[in-house]
This record gives sequence, structure tokens and C-alpha cells, in this order.
Amino acid sequence: MHTAARAGVAFTAVAVLALTGCAAGASPDTEPTQDEVAPGFLAVSDDAFDSGGDLIVQVDYDTAEASGLDPQGAATARSWMLEGLSYETLTTIDENLDVAPSLATSWETPSDTEYVFTLADDAVFSNGRAMTAADVVGSLQRLLDTPTTWTGQLGPIASIEATGDLEVTVTLSEPYAPFLAALANTPAAVLPMAEIESGEIDITTEMVGTGPLVATAHRQDEEWTFEPNEHHPDAASLGFSSLTIDIVGDEATRAAALRDGSADFAVLNSIDSAELLANAKDVTVVGQRNTDFHYLMINSLTGDEALQDQDVRFAINSAIDRDAINELAFGGSTSATGVTPAGLPDACVAEDLPSAARDVAAAKAVIDEIGGLELDLVVYTDEPVLAQIAQVMQQNLAEIGVTVEIQQVDYATYSAAVYGSPADFDLALSWFAGYADPAMVTTWWNPEVAGFSAVFMKGSDELDGLIADGYATAPGADRAAVFEKLCAVADEQSEMVPLVLRPSTIGWNTASLSPTLSSDEGYGNFLRYITQFRAS
Repeated sequence: MHTAARAGVAFTAVAVLALTGCAAGASPDTEPTQDEVAPGFLAVSDDAFDSGGDLIVQVDYDTAEASGLDPQGAATARSWMLEGLSYETLTTIDENLDVAPSLATSWETPSDTEYVFTLADDAVFSNGRAMTAADVVGSLQRLLDTPTTWTGQLGPIASIEATGDLEVTVTLSEPYAPFLAALANTPAAVLPMAEIESGEIDITTEMVGTGPLVATAHRQDEEWTFEPNEHHPDAASLGFSSLTIDIVGDEATRAAALRDGSADFAVLNSIDSAELLANAKDVTVVGQRNTDFHYLMINSLTGDEALQDQDVRFAINSAIDRDAINELAFGGSTSATGVTPAGLPDACVAEDLPSAARDVAAAKAVIDEIGGLELDLVVYTDEPVLAQIAQVMQQNLAEIGVTVEIQQVDYATYSAAVYGSPADFDLALSWFAGYADPAMVTTWWNPEVAGFSAVFMKGSDELDGLIADGYATAPGADRAAVFEKLCAVADEQSEMVPLVLRPSTIGWNTASLSPTLSSDEGYGNFLRYITQFRAS
């Protein structure tokens, strides 16, 4: 999820049409492959591949959190990934998006509100001190006592206690199905609490975790350098000597770096890059499926006055052609989704949503009644696909009498306009991480819990109640029924409108790198298997 003023550059009509033509040029022949080399994996590193080299990765943007490097304040997927190189969590996610052990090697659930975790006995912070149960208790308690975006994801925690030298018991006040999945993301990392509390470590400027890598240099929006954490169990077997992460905002530059070998691995975002690199020597481009999804924000609080009317918002929602977005922006490689990410257990079916009938005539009648509508639609430049989605929507909405001006701006400008108070936009596009439990992302439809969405949406007691029901209901048919209703209500209210799943396009140079990459991801962490990478 992205979490900030507007001074952007409006697209001209000529530019929009030109880019639309480019997007329409994508075809099934050029989309990045999703073929697996092993169950659950797009790539598995070759033990025979040369190792010990410097690993160079290029990504699209840097951490950008008000809390600095404090992982508990991390609110964007890139922050989760970068800080996750140095921090570990009690649980993690495997290649099937199932919860798996990490710093907790196992756990028991004596009741549906009790979790007893057995901790790893070989976890050592990068300063050389062994992790203790007190670090686990203190880290989770700190997240509760100093609320961040992620605090609400942990659910109704009643108590956290050390019940043994390597045992921690967490008691919930009521059942909360996504608890273990919520522990798997970087904001729930285990921190060196003794050093933080004594003031020895300023966690906002220095990353000291039990993870496999230590950040040794950082120039904001330019570059990170990581070295192995000599105390990590995988330190001796790491297949590279150092990791450099270059922040390169321009998609074409990242693609060129793969082509000329100046980068070993890069996130590309756009399927058009797969076409550009189709004939590049020693470059493989794949499409990693994600539970992440793109969504449209319709500002019902401070946007155009007409957007306060639910019928107007629903007309806009129902005019959007998800199939066209899929074909024109993603080459047919993704699918429509509701609030609960398509493909996760118990998720609602996008084709069953009220807006799915796409009654253009009915939508046009609503807009005609108010004499037409002129709106702005703001996107940020880091993800070219957002502009492509915006262009499809611009054409869709023109059919019902809504004139849309697309504003493409840098992320700082976007963030200030969308998340500032008061929010200064009519329509905006972004994406949510979908996580590994379908109940988790539903949280963001409750403005009181989410926080960031309170500046542009009202929400409703009915929707909040369904979100709470989704948390409390065990996986199965009953939860699926709750999600079906939840998705329908959110669709009718049309304040945040899910569109399509957001696959990641990722490339690497096969002459210099043998990576491991899962087929599915839910927390934006395409470096999840970094300890298995081998770089020559």
C-alpha cells in the first residue's frame, strides 16, 4: 500500500492517445511468463552457479516513511521489502501463501484466542546479542503502545507474556483469524528492545535486526549497500558477498541495465518491458502473481461535490471495464477482484459484484441527471501502468458523460494530494498489498482503523460491522458468505473501488545471477528468498 500536493503535469490528449496505443500493443506473445520451474516457484537458484559476487538490484523507489527506518512505521511495500532484509518476524509466508515458521519455529493454539510461540534458539541481532523472549514481548507491546498503520492488523490482543526462556504467549480478547498472517510482515519485526529502551540504538536511523543482511550505507532515493549479518544462520552459505540496491525511478533505465548487465535483478512493473527485453541476451523476464490489487479512490469528502452522492460514485464504478484494463494494461495476465483479493481462500467473486453488470446506459442516466461531470484523476509516475489504467478509465467514463483530466505527478506530490488533509483530488489510482489472508486488506475500508483513508472516504457502520465479522469468522463457508456481503456493500458505496490484481514484472540477468523467486507474493517482497540468490 502506498501512503502525500499537487503540482503535477497534466497529460495532453495527444500524449494519452499515444500511450494508450503503446499499452494496446501488448500481446499474449510478449507478456512475461508465469511458467513454474518447480511447484510454487518461477525460479530456483542453481547450487552449481558461481557465487560470491556483488549482487546489484534495481528498484523503482526508496523507503519514504515519516518514522525513518523504524520497521514498525513502515507503510509501503518497498519499505517492507528493504527493511525486511535486516529484520525478521515470528512468522513468514511460504510459496503457497501459507503461514510458515520464522523466528517462531512452531506454535500451539490451546484455544481460538491463545497462541503459544516457541522461539528460535539461534536468532542473533546484527550487534551480536542473542534474541530473547523479552525482545518479542517488547516489540509487539511497542507496536500496540505506539500505534502505526500496522497496529490495527494485529487484532484484539489482550496480553503478551514471556512464558519461558524461548516461549511467548499471546492472548486475544476474541478470535481473530488473520493473526498469524499479520505477524508475517516487516512492521511486526522483532527488535532489539533492550538497546532501544536504553537509548543505545536509535531504531529510526539504524537497522539492527536478526535478518541475513546489515545496511552499511544509504543515500536516500539513490542507493543502499548491505553486507551479510555474520551472526545469521545462513551467513556462511550466502551466494553473494554484498548487495547493492540502486533506486532507479525510470522503468526504461532499469530495463536497459538488465540488457547491458549493469544490474543483475530489477523490478520492471510494466509488461511492456517484457516486450522490450524479449530479444535481450541473457535476460529472463517473469510475471509474479500477487494478491496485491489496483484500486480507484473516489473522494467523497473533499472532491467534486457530486461525488458525495453514492449513486454518482456507483455510476462511475459500474462504467469501468475491468476486462479492458486487463487486456490493455496487462496483456490479459491478471483478473478482476473485489475487496478480498481474487484467488485467496473464501474471497468474493468479482463477477458477482453489483457493478459487474456494467450497465453503461444506467450509469449515463445518473450522470446526465446532474448535467455531466468534469473530474481530475491523479496517478504517480513510479508505476507507468497506472497511467495506462487511467487512460482506459478515461475512455470508459467518457461513455457516460464524465470528462476526466489525467494528472501524472511524482509520488511526493501525489501523496500530499491524496493523503493530505484536506485531500485535494477527485479520483486517484493506487494499489494495496493483498497479504495472505483475505480479511487483512478489508481493514483499509474502515477509515477509523486505516487512518490514511479517513481524509477521502466516510465508510459506514454496516461495512465496519462486516469487516469485523470477517476477522472473527474462521475460514470456510461462513466466512466466504461474510466476504460476499462485504464486497457487495463496498462496491455499492464505491469510495474505494477494487479493479484488477497487480502482477509484478521482474527480470534478471542469467549470466550473472541465479535467483529463487516464488510464483505468488502478497507483501510486495520479491526478495523474500534473497538468502538463496547466487551472484557471480
